[in-house]
Amino acid sequence: MALHVVASRVGPAEKTALLTLPWSTPLEDWTDEHVVPLPRGLSRHVVRIVRIGQQTLAVKETQPEIALREYRVLRDLRRLDLPTVTPKAVVTGRTDAAGEDLPAVLVTEHLSFSLPYRSLFRHGLSADNLPQLVDALVVLLVRLHLTGFYWGDVSLSNVLFRRNAGGFAAYLVDAETGELKETLSDRMREHDLTVAGENVFAELLDLQAGEELDPGVQAHDIVDLLAERYDALWRELTEAEEFGTDEMWRIEQRIERLNELGFDVDELDIVTDLGGDVVRIQPKVVEAGHHSRELQALTGLGVENDQARRLLNDLAAYTAHHDLGREDRSLVANQWLTTVYEPLVRLMPADQRGKLEPAEFFHEVLVHRWFLSEKAGHEVDIFESARDYVANVLPTRPDELVTPD
Repeated sequence: MALHVVASRVGPAEKTALLTLPWSTPLEDWTDEHVVPLPRGLSRHVVRIVRIGQQTLAVKETQPEIALREYRVLRDLRRLDLPTVTPKAVVTGRTDAAGEDLPAVLVTEHLSFSLPYRSLFRHGLSADNLPQLVDALVVLLVRLHLTGFYWGDVSLSNVLFRRNAGGFAAYLVDAETGELKETLSDRMREHDLTVAGENVFAELLDLQAGEELDPGVQAHDIVDLLAERYDALWRELTEAEEFGTDEMWRIEQRIERLNELGFDVDELDIVTDLGGDVVRIQPKVVEAGHHSRELQALTGLGVENDQARRLLNDLAAYTAHHDLGREDRSLVANQWLTTVYEPLVRLMPADQRGKLEPAEFFHEVLVHRWFLSEKAGHEVDIFESARDYVANVLPTRPDELVTPD
């Protein structure tokens, strides 16, 4: 059988580069000529991270029909603007030097500045950070469920985490068992949540067995927390709310709560009773990324949602400090971008830019500034804070980005 490549958003040069990979060799035998020593999560399949030119890709061996199905599912989820890895290609028709068939492979784009959960703990994550990982997984699961996606194998191992203003954002990596439906029943959601609890419980015990997690952590408590956070977020996003007509301000309050969670409300279902005394509201369409979209519209920066919220807060402080509240907000945002954000980010040394994304670096500097100001008893200049952070904190952080040779 001839080698066959199904690829999306791949130009002729990229496709040619794909064909230069040693497809006639089993993936487990690929050498350092192509493989990048980047952390990988646990997988039932053989997975390798490879470099092609300036691209970093994840390559997974599986069956042809499974690879094609997962490729299509990931493409559908990306079209819905959900946080997943980007599918690049499926390669079938592989044979070894003896003419024996080899598994098909699914090729996805490696998510920059992302790490599997095990690597996060090896990079110094502590038990105190577990609620943040749980929150990231919960937000991802709720977003997927809102769009009708049944995951089928929810776990920390099937997720990559990116730092997000001191917390984390979770991205779906493995959609092999997933299915996109028009609507998702409560029973299917509950099954996903049950599977999540079982898998997370086992993964935490595994971390403790490997002495990578405090043995005092009660895995049952973390699983209970996951279910509680999921139920709370799902209710906030979907539950109907009733109140009197003299409490119409609660509509705006509900929208503000959803915005604080990072979700937009595109439509509300508002119904009054026959007497007109009781109002019932329910969000009809909710989307995540409220702060990210607002910041991108103002500045063009594309960052994680909590990072965007932190940057918007600094923009608001800048506006107030310079008494620019009456000025056009987009002009003020551009002024803040060119006089504060961009000059500060440029203070990060070139040889250390693999440690943090620019937006996360900015967030870290803001946190560092607060500590320096508290210690000094007065507000410390943000650029002075950045220089101190670069000198004393940044060198101690591990690299989280694979960079070109």
